[in-house]
Amino acid sequence: MKLQVKRVYEAPGKTDGFRLLVDRLWPRGLTKEQARVDLWLREIGPSNELRQWCSHDPAKWDEFRRRYAEELVDRPELVEQVRQQARQGPVTLVYGAKDEAHNQAVALKQFLEGKRIR
Repeated sequence: MKLQVKRVYEAPGKTDGFRLLVDRLWPRGLTKEQARVDLWLREIGPSNELRQWCSHDPAKWDEFRRRYAEELVDRPELVEQVRQQARQGPVTLVYGAKDEAHNQAVALKQFLEGKRIR
């Protein structure tokens, strides 16, 4: 499985493969043509409650990842959809957040790769 993450505001690259938007909300200021995503899987994004609780606070990162992983366990069909796509070729999880280290795409990638959460 080849997974990578990238901000949706960055230009698509040749190695992006299937571009999957994993935000629950559409990124500000972008049209669908500009985003150039193959699929917007909004339901795999963190719940509104979790998003609002975290509020992009890096101090809440570990707890965010733990709670998001719990939500993902409850959405096995969506997780499997991403895994199936990644088995077919490279998948880039695209997101709109400014923080490149602490966002749902990074957390989702870690979850899909089976990385343990502290």
